[in-house]
Amino acid sequence: MSSPILFKWNGKELQIEADQNQTVADVKSMLEAETNVNPKRQKLLGLKTKDGKQATDESMVSDLLLKPGTRVMLMGSPEDVIKKIMNEAAASTSVVDDFDINDDGGGETLPIKDQPDVLEKLRRRISNVDVKVLNEPRKGKKCLVLDIDYTLFDLGSPAERPDELARPYLHEFLTASYEHYDIVIWSATSMKWVEVKMRELGVLNHPNYKVTCMLDHAAMVTVSMERYGVFDCKPLAFLWAKFPEHYDEHNTIMFDDLRRNFVMNPQCGLKIRPFRHAHQNRESDRELQHLTQYLLKIAAFEKISHLDHRKWEEFLFKRAHK
Repeated sequence: MSSPILFKWNGKELQIEADQNQTVADVKSMLEAETNVNPKRQKLLGLKTKDGKQATDESMVSDLLLKPGTRVMLMGSPEDVIKKIMNEAAASTSVVDDFDINDDGGGETLPIKDQPDVLEKLRRRISNVDVKVLNEPRKGKKCLVLDIDYTLFDLGSPAERPDELARPYLHEFLTASYEHYDIVIWSATSMKWVEVKMRELGVLNHPNYKVTCMLDHAAMVTVSMERYGVFDCKPLAFLWAKFPEHYDEHNTIMFDDLRRNFVMNPQCGLKIRPFRHAHQNRESDRELQHLTQYLLKIAAFEKISHLDHRKWEEFLFKRAHK
């Protein structure tokens, strides 16, 4: 005896005919044939067993709670889409990721953020680049801006599933931070890459935290420094202009593995240790775990602009030994 199971995926409706003695894993295999989404990437939202528990791959179809007309939400991207975007992203970042700057100001007589040509570029970005708000900013919350590649995710290592490349404690870090900070994702790649990667990592639909918005290369500004030449950076003033009632230099902090990305706002930037070689370092990397403690400690300050984020570990040590 077979049971029809209705699914909703990418705006489409699918119906799978599954035998009572088949498992959820078998259903996922049938879904792969229809969608080209690898079963390891598939997330079935709201699929529960008759005893109210979340269904697992081993759950039998006969044990599923399938109400007439109910549609199960299928999350996951087709393999060809993911491979194409990951190849594009790897090609676009493989060279520039090796370049960074020191935190000595580069010997510029006029700060980058005050240079007339940079201000004009910033004005154009603010005027021409729209921001899609995923979740409204919350009153009284600080702003946490996060890079993706080598900050939250190891772009350079091979793996069967994206979650194998996620930095350890990613969801615990975001969950704890969300209590005090609105979360903004800002990547130097394209929005297509940002959306796919955050969705595959389970960031966009996590039940314990929400992302305010995501920014990509379009919101970045090209600057020139005598010592380092021409490069792109992430001007936080763009974000502040888009959310003037919520965020400013006093309540914003940015994590990035490249110091050059916050060269226009060095006081707000924290250079995180790059997360590479995930297969080797997954068990030992504790960066997000420690930075969670830092964010929670400084959340007590009304303003955080007076802090030297370069010394965040020293700050934690002193607090621990008071």
